[in-house]
Amino acid sequence: MLIVIANDLPPAVRGRMKLWFVEPRANIFVSGIKDSVANKVVEYLYKYCPPSSGLIIFRSTSKIPGYVIQSIGNHSRDLIELSGLQLVIEKRMLTD
Repeated sequence: MLIVIANDLPPAVRGRMKLWFVEPRANIFVSGIKDSVANKVVEYLYKYCPPSSGLIIFRSTSKIPGYVIQSIGNHSRDLIELSGLQLVIEKRMLTD
């Protein structure tokens, strides 16, 4: 499985993503493609997405813990590693 969360994608990349992915919300792409195809998609994203795209890529793997989180550019979420696990910290908006 491959999940891509973006701040903004170039139109050409967005069009290509729609070939392999379902877009349940704007700039969130989900696909159940095989690992070999997922690796090619990630390579494509690294090649054609500028840092302003702000991507976070979640990819399933056969190695423990079963997933890898990668990122491109500046995004609104913080990635940390805790005891060997990659985690995403969501910034909460406080209301008055």
